Amino acid sequence: MDEIQMIDGLGGIVPYFLAALFIVIVIIRGVRIVPQSEKFVVERFGRLHSVLAPGINFIIPFLDTVKHRISVLERQLPTASQDAITKDNVLLQVETSVFYRITNPEKTVYRIRDVDAAIATTVAGIVRAEIGKMDLDDVQSNRAELITTIKASVEDAVDEWGIEVTRAEILDVNLDQATRDAMLQQLNAERARRAQVTEAEGQRRAVELAADAELYSAEQAAKARRVQADAEAYATQVVAKAIQDNGLEAAQYQVALKQVEALTSLGGGTGNQTVVVPAQALEAFSDAFRMLKGKS
Repeated sequence: MDEIQMIDGLGGIVPYFLAALFIVIVIIRGVRIVPQSEKFVVERFGRLHSVLAPGINFIIPFLDTVKHRISVLERQLPTASQDAITKDNVLLQVETSVFYRITNPEKTVYRIRDVDAAIATTVAGIVRAEIGKMDLDDVQSNRAELITTIKASVEDAVDEWGIEVTRAEILDVNLDQATRDAMLQQLNAERARRAQVTEAEGQRRAVELAADAELYSAEQAAKARRVQADAEAYATQVVAKAIQDNGLEAAQYQVALKQVEALTSLGGGTGNQTVVVPAQALEAFSDAFRMLKGKS
């Protein structure tokens, strides 16, 4: 009897237990907590129903299923190397790297199977196409512009996949050995040409400086002659004015003074020396000394 009552008691508890278990299962399957770095793609009966954002979300148990968990963190493709031919027919090996992140998981999940492979293929094609429009010198000198163009082209191509390209980099541009040797020869020839130009410029500058020096010397000599001529003209004017103001005697006095100064300078040299003066000169000097004595 007791056993029957115990079985009846358990029979009354089981439905409540099952109901509680069902509620727990519904809560577990109906509540989804999405991490900050992810988004969940929910399907209902095999079709896209919604995309769960980070935080706590509620779905209908047994009807809705979290089919895909997509990371929205920025990703980096492995460094890829591809061959490209420039406009002037130079073979290059270009190493590229691309950074991207998924912005619309529903597009990425249902429109493309292998995201990394698809982006890598797209980048390789765009790099070849863009480099094919440029000469080798432009590729080397306008790398930043080339990177910007490649990034914009890749963004347009992958936009329908729900992907945002955050960065695109050209890590290195390698040339084949034959092209390197040709460029080295060209560089050496350019250096030799610059050296010759520099030497020629130096020689031309030296000739210009020598000509400038000669011109300066001639100008200074002309200035000296002009100053001397001005001095002589001034002396003549002084003598003429003295004659005009004081008569011939003043002029004779100036001549006598110059003669005495010349004789004094001639006899004032160092060492033993003999000065021979003609008789006419002695008479002139005598007259000069008399005039000077009379003036004094």
